[in-house]
Amino acid sequence: MIHSLFLINSSGDIFLEKHWKSVVSRSVCDYFFEAQERATEAENVPPVIPTPHHYLLSVYRHKIFFVAVIQTEVPPLFVIEFLHRVVDTFQDYFGVCSELVIKDNVVVVYEVLEEMLDNGFPLATESNILKELIKPPTILRTVVNTITGSTNVGDQLPTGQLSVVPWRRTGVKYTNNEAYFDVIEEIDAIIDKSGSTITAEIQGVIDACVKLTGMPDLTLSFMNPRLLDDVSFHPCVRFKRWESERILSFIPPDGNFRLLSYHVSAQNLVAVPVYVKHSISFRDSSSLGRFEITVGPKQTMGKTVEGVIVTSQMPKGVLNMSLTPSQGTHTFDPVTKLLSWDVGKINPQKLPSLKGTMSLQAGASKPDENPTINLQFKIQQLAISGLKVNRLDMYGEKYKPFKGIKYMTKAGKFQVRT
Repeated sequence: MIHSLFLINSSGDIFLEKHWKSVVSRSVCDYFFEAQERATEAENVPPVIPTPHHYLLSVYRHKIFFVAVIQTEVPPLFVIEFLHRVVDTFQDYFGVCSELVIKDNVVVVYEVLEEMLDNGFPLATESNILKELIKPPTILRTVVNTITGSTNVGDQLPTGQLSVVPWRRTGVKYTNNEAYFDVIEEIDAIIDKSGSTITAEIQGVIDACVKLTGMPDLTLSFMNPRLLDDVSFHPCVRFKRWESERILSFIPPDGNFRLLSYHVSAQNLVAVPVYVKHSISFRDSSSLGRFEITVGPKQTMGKTVEGVIVTSQMPKGVLNMSLTPSQGTHTFDPVTKLLSWDVGKINPQKLPSLKGTMSLQAGASKPDENPTINLQFKIQQLAISGLKVNRLDMYGEKYKPFKGIKYMTKAGKFQVRT
């Protein structure tokens, strides 16, 4: 299946490679570099690139391309999902997944990859199983390994690997028993010039952090489960129970894991939480243009919109901008023509605005189209789809755990056309 894995940074350097079946020459990545040159942005590189003798499948995360090389026909999503699992495992092991961290922990990285794939086929992909096989690096462990010459490889085979629930180890014990669930929704939207929604959809996930003693059996029910569309579950979820009753029933892995991811694409179910009023004008004869935008909350159930950042790629004819924000700070790069406005929190009583003038190139014709405005924002304690957890019950153990649910909505690719 997967023959090799190449890690490529944003500069186009291959800084790590791992081969399972046979050594594939680095020159195979030339096809990837050609596709990268044709793509305007890193996110636009095709996830599947056919070559005369191989297929290259890639994901782009944390400014790193993870490129898998395969020789036979396989379901592409299977490989892409595995690559995402590799990134998540690195993040869980090292706290962050970056080129520097991977280079600093290169021995552990190779050991983990060796366990995750066996002869090119996925073997152990659960984080808590891997942590029993390969212990996560700590300063003390690194010092001891350097002095003694030992490795991070565990002495025993994980107990869960041979059981019917391979995602959970046996004999788990905690002083404080707790289960936390985070419902995180990302809204992608395109808003037209008049403020109407052209397209809007929600990508949601439920991330869990479960630290419970023994072998608990949990059920999680929702107020409105019919909202969930195109749902993808962790292997621990009993699918038949979900199909018949719309209840999540599962024996949870120990620690952090993604319980499910879902998609809400019905236009009538997606509420757009912010609006942008804009007035951007360029005149043919004048060397000055007007720029004014105001950001405000909409359908946020009274919750505060925070972490708001507005960016816009201005036309090449704009030499400089003289703007005054009512709150926050703004920057304009005359070279890249990128305007960035860090708004912060939105106060509904005093809406933030940015207004001023643009200096245009003398004699240049009016731009063919107005710039688009991109937004980033976060809303705590709100799932914009309206999804709500009804209750969480535990069976199989006698103690009472501490339970917590947190909601968050944030912007994905949120674009306003002017």
